[in-house]
Amino acid sequence: MLRVHDSPESNESALLALLNLAVKDETNKIKIVEAGALEPIIGFLKSQNSNLQEYATASLLTLSASPINKPVISAYGAIPLLVEILRYGSSQAKVEALKALSNLSTYTDNVSIILATKPIPPIVDLLKTCKKSSKTAEKCCALIESLMEFDEGRTALTSEEGGVLAVVEVLENGSVHSREYAVGALLTMCESDRCKYREPILKEGVIPGLLELTVQGTPKSQTKAQTLLRLLRDSPYPRSELQPDTVENIVCNIISQIDGDEQSGKAKKMLAEMVQVSMEQSLRHLQQRALVCTPSDLSINSCASEVSLK
Repeated sequence: MLRVHDSPESNESALLALLNLAVKDETNKIKIVEAGALEPIIGFLKSQNSNLQEYATASLLTLSASPINKPVISAYGAIPLLVEILRYGSSQAKVEALKALSNLSTYTDNVSIILATKPIPPIVDLLKTCKKSSKTAEKCCALIESLMEFDEGRTALTSEEGGVLAVVEVLENGSVHSREYAVGALLTMCESDRCKYREPILKEGVIPGLLELTVQGTPKSQTKAQTLLRLLRDSPYPRSELQPDTVENIVCNIISQIDGDEQSGKAKKMLAEMVQVSMEQSLRHLQQRALVCTPSDLSINSCASEVSLK
């Protein structure tokens, strides 16, 4: 059905047929790979025909969603070709290639293979230009977070102009999952070498976004944001009992070191808003507890009070 030497039109039709069979069908994804379709599909990644290249990339994206297929696709040499498309392909092909790489990166052994292709520059380029709340940004940050486990990946991100800033922008304006990946990437960097990465992260104005995450993020994002805030302050060690290790104190410490009135002012405003939200949440919690208290509870408590007074 798929033949490299057939006309582009017939191969495009064949790829579309395979896509229709594979979408939302795990069994078909596996059977298509077992039937030997990978070799011609990967061959089409090298095609000069942009449509054929896009269809082949989309096919790999769909097939790579299957956990069983991930190591097989990598073994066929697809990863370097996908990164090449991420660099030089059409706009649509770049997005499909990114998503396929993100799928493949969830198989641990594939991450080092992806890293060897030096993918950070094209990932950052795509992240800079896409909408920060988009699925594309989410996949970019998911892939970046995986690559931050390696020193080469961390160095590449900080060396790429606007690389850390692009991640910070997603942390501020991304979707729920995107923000979680973004804060995870920055936290991994700082945990690996605080002295090396603290300043590059701080100078991109990360504090307001982290403050917001500590209040409005998912439980996982909140924990990561609080941990990162502790690492970003002047001293990573807990304070004494006289200076509690609260988020407010941590941030005040960081704000005092931020250069530039605009960044410092924005961070202070966010801190004030965070404290206000925290107070409102505490008040709502108290009100809810009061509503739960039944008349019998009140009478018992009242009796107990009277007994204690006697």
